[in-house]
Amino acid sequence: MKKTNETTEGVSAFPDGGALALAEAPDAKPAAKAARKPRGRPLSFDRDAALETAMHVFWERGYEAASIADLTSAMGITPPSLYTAFGDKEQLFLEAIERYALGYGSAGARALEEEPNARSAIERWLTEAANELTQPCHPKGCMVVMAATNCSAAAERVQDALLLRRTEAIANVGRRIQGGIDNGELPPDTDAKDLANFYATIYQGMSMQAKDGATHESLMATVRTAMRSWPRM
Repeated sequence: MKKTNETTEGVSAFPDGGALALAEAPDAKPAAKAARKPRGRPLSFDRDAALETAMHVFWERGYEAASIADLTSAMGITPPSLYTAFGDKEQLFLEAIERYALGYGSAGARALEEEPNARSAIERWLTEAANELTQPCHPKGCMVVMAATNCSAAAERVQDALLLRRTEAIANVGRRIQGGIDNGELPPDTDAKDLANFYATIYQGMSMQAKDGATHESLMATVRTAMRSWPRM
């Protein structure tokens, strides 16, 4: 990968990149209206670079705490240019989340797809999360976990979009675990949904700890402890 007042609702409904942006399917579709295409004169700035910058602002500050002034200052554009290129703040955020999911937050989905068994897939997902969540080159923590923290009712569409991503992510983790059960890698009475929720909770906690300054070594200790709870045959 290179979603806390949400913990109860987000995890039970809930990889990430991983919240679990990190475990979200690469082809998952965001719950967003179609991006507005600029009309009239060509843009006077690099839209892709501006979106990358906006993603980092939202990642660092969250959706509501990132003001239009914060965004335009970081992006090096005026408010009218932001509205022309992206429609509004909400649409800009949804595009930024999509960019995150396809970039920094994509490692979880690859881990679930590429590893030969369920246990190694979950361990790799958490290990890569420990690496990515603590990188010094971008804000700490998972953007999907952190961005909607403390959002008000006015940001309902944003919260719904992030909940959809978390829900799909936990479903992907559950499907990978269920595949392990079906293949005889885990005891047949293992509850795939419960186990997926458990590891989703671990991931969300790691994201919060990273935001608070936890080190890579600390998060790896959490990964090792969590994997000791893997059901034994």
